[in-house]
Amino acid sequence: MLQEAASNILKFHDDFKSRIDVRLRDYPLMEGPVPMTSILLAYVLFAVFLGPRLMANRKPLRLNTAMIVYNFCMVLLNAIIVYEFMMSGWATTFTWRCDLIDTSKKPETLRMVRTGWLFYISKFIELLDTVFFVLRKKRTQITFLHVFHHSFMPWTWWWGVALTPAGGMGSFHAMVNSAVHVIMYFYYGLSAAGPRFQKYLWWKKYMTAIQLTQFVIVSIHISQYYFMEDCNYQLPLWIHLIWIYGVFFFLLFSNFWVQAYIKGKRLPSKDDKPTQNGSTSESIPVVANGKHLENGNANTHHHTNGKIIFGKVKEI
Repeated sequence: MLQEAASNILKFHDDFKSRIDVRLRDYPLMEGPVPMTSILLAYVLFAVFLGPRLMANRKPLRLNTAMIVYNFCMVLLNAIIVYEFMMSGWATTFTWRCDLIDTSKKPETLRMVRTGWLFYISKFIELLDTVFFVLRKKRTQITFLHVFHHSFMPWTWWWGVALTPAGGMGSFHAMVNSAVHVIMYFYYGLSAAGPRFQKYLWWKKYMTAIQLTQFVIVSIHISQYYFMEDCNYQLPLWIHLIWIYGVFFFLLFSNFWVQAYIKGKRLPSKDDKPTQNGSTSESIPVVANGKHLENGNANTHHHTNGKIIFGKVKEI
């Protein structure tokens, strides 16, 4: 029985490998689902068990310089991804409506294939967000949502890139997400740079609004599919998943916005001051990509009836 099950699994694995798009079959981490799944399982193990145990009896590391370099490199990387998405279709040949998956080998299509892969790889680089949390002993930031998003996002994108690298209308949300990450990591970089830059971070409360706008735009764009009579998108499952993702996180962020700004539970006080590590003393009300907007740069603490309640916000 076990031998038969193992044989069936191997057969399925080999069969699926043969379905990987030939245009990127030789790209790093695209040879099959096993290598990238192994990396992500190791990431979860490190984030939840090994990392915290490693740092349990050690002092938190000060990694401001490393975080400044990392964050501004992520700004550049995401800006490149946005530009490449635009130049490979979204600002050239796409209609912004029923744009189908392109299976040709035209130069512009191959450029879209490379960009989709680069977006996928960027999600592995973002695992460093969690590494910074662990090494700086920011345990409250390593929530289930944070770890789930950072592991699930690259895992699902592997399947999307492997089957539909030139994903047509299904790639729109990746472009928008990268544009938001340009802004987000720019904020991170300034926050890590120290107290002297805090005066330039007055716009942090608008980050949640930017996130909400992202989900509205993505949801509206992908919803067109349900009203088009002749949109024969080759893999409609991706359309459904993107729509569910956009609506779900819009509701999540809307709830945070209500709690933070309408009910005033997280409004910053006038007494909030920068700490020595260049972070603010109150939370950053943004959720982006399922992780904290504050990639180790901001701490939250509110005193209520003599108790300290640590607040956290997750980002997408």
